[in-house]
Amino acid sequence: MGFMLLRVGLNQIPLHGNFVCISRVTLMAKSRRRKILPKNLRYPRRTKLPPEFGTNLFLKNTKTTMEPLDVINEDEEEEGEEKDEVDGDDMVWDTDEVEAISSLFQGRIPQKPGKLNRARLLPLPVPHKLRPLGLPTPKKRVKMASPVISSSRAAISKNVYKNPVVLIGLARQIKSLGAEEDVSVVLNKLSHFLQKGSLSMTIRELGHMGLPKRALQTFCWAQKQPHLYPDDRILASTVEVLARNHVLKVEFNLEKFVSLASRSVIEAMVRGFTKGGSLHLALKVLSIAKRGKRMLDSSVYAKVILELAKNPDKNMLVLSLLDELGDRDDLNLNQQDCTAIMKVCTKLGKFETVESLYNWFKQSGHEPSIVMYTTMIHSRYSEKKYREAFALVWEMEASNCLFDLPAYRVVIKLFVALNDISRASRYFSRLKESGFLPTYDIYRDLIKLYLVSGRLAKCKNVCKEAELAGFKLDKETMSLLLELERTKTVIKS
Repeated sequence: MGFMLLRVGLNQIPLHGNFVCISRVTLMAKSRRRKILPKNLRYPRRTKLPPEFGTNLFLKNTKTTMEPLDVINEDEEEEGEEKDEVDGDDMVWDTDEVEAISSLFQGRIPQKPGKLNRARLLPLPVPHKLRPLGLPTPKKRVKMASPVISSSRAAISKNVYKNPVVLIGLARQIKSLGAEEDVSVVLNKLSHFLQKGSLSMTIRELGHMGLPKRALQTFCWAQKQPHLYPDDRILASTVEVLARNHVLKVEFNLEKFVSLASRSVIEAMVRGFTKGGSLHLALKVLSIAKRGKRMLDSSVYAKVILELAKNPDKNMLVLSLLDELGDRDDLNLNQQDCTAIMKVCTKLGKFETVESLYNWFKQSGHEPSIVMYTTMIHSRYSEKKYREAFALVWEMEASNCLFDLPAYRVVIKLFVALNDISRASRYFSRLKESGFLPTYDIYRDLIKLYLVSGRLAKCKNVCKEAELAGFKLDKETMSLLLELERTKTVIKS
């Protein structure tokens, strides 16, 4: 097949056959070498066009038609391949690079130190899912005043109607008033900041100051304020103060009053009569409440029982109140009232009641205090249940209760009754190490214990210590000590 040469400048472009291929030739100004295009630009790709609408892709002819492309000189292709081969042969990998690449395929890539198994956080709550269904909530009341003024007023109001310092300060200001001045001089200044129940503490403080008339004036002033009265808390405080100071008039019909008054007011009246020493009136109110089937709090009965137990002639009244309190199902006593009733029952010899109260208190989920433990040990000691009392001492030690002087007295008395010299001496030493001064009955019990065991030297040491503490031994103890000395001298001789 013949061919022709077309000379353009110094370059020759071959023309094969009858087809004429147009070639783009770039003449270099400084170098005679032709520029070689990279591979990604030698054969540019055409963008794929979407098929025409309605054509069937499965029946499409798969034969491709040759389109006229830009033909590049064969010499240029050969030179490009040779250059690629030369470039590939010249590239040499270092040993460090080979090791780094090979390590990627040998095992697991080490991760950074830290927590590998991190718990995924829960997604945040979506507001529209948490919003309750229904109508939108109404807007809060918007205050017309300035926010600074409203916040300052709210702070002052909170400090006044809740702060004990301010309320007790009101009582002191009322006390400092003259005899002719009225309490309204002080109370009118803070009337806008007071709320219901605020003046109950002021009235009680006036009662502690011995000013029942001023307390009554404060109550009468509160009655005229529509935002402070009616309020049972102010009424109960006033009734208690007046009953404690023997100012409350009881000539009226008590049965009608008890039937109409609230429970808090009746309990305040009983407490006032009990603290004021008017026990007959307190018992009368309790009996009227019982007939009217008005259930009062158990602490009210505890206060009355404790005051009645101070008089031995009223033990029958105490027993009747104890029976009435034991029949109740809703027994509600705090630790102080429960311990006080246990002491009264121990004094009256009602040891079963003491045990039942102690078991009820523990079953209620409360922890006994050192005073309750001491009362319980004394009750079992009085009942001559020494082993049960000794078990209670171990329980008290296990609860890590700090011993006080009455606890040491009862425990030492128990070990003297058990004739346990070692434990009695140990607790006597602990008593002195704790900083307490032994009482006369502790010295006397220890001396008797040492006399029974025949330890004359110990007896003399305890006697000398008791004399240095300012105690004088009784005649019975001194006679026993002299008798022991005589027997010791007879044995030696």
